[in-house]
Amino acid sequence: EVKLVESGGGLVQAGGSLRLSCATSGFTFGDHGIAWFRQAPGKEREGVAYIDNSDGTKAYANSVKGRATISSDRARNTVYLEITRLKREDTADYECAAVFLAAGLDNWYNTDEYDYWGRGTQVTVST
Repeated sequence: EVKLVESGGGLVQAGGSLRLSCATSGFTFGDHGIAWFRQAPGKEREGVAYIDNSDGTKAYANSVKGRATISSDRARNTVYLEITRLKREDTADYECAAVFLAAGLDNWYNTDEYDYWGRGTQVTVST
């Protein structure tokens, strides 16, 4: 059974930082890309960051570039997302998703590309 379980969300003050975790199981970690998406109330789901576990390639949304770092721990089959200098607009439900790389990936920020999803973790940034 495939599982993606997010953790690390919560209430954080603006200017602070947090690290989210996406623990995965049930598929070959190194054959998949993992992305973080977020969705704020009333807004569309937005791709935040992506990592290709086969070659380490990373990508970021402009909204978090320079503030976010995505990383991968193969021993733990876990992907992390750290965001610093948090802003109120970072408030959202954060989900991780996995895509089987051999099937091809055109645009990492396209939700339709992904095969598996977690249930999300809420991040609220207070000012």
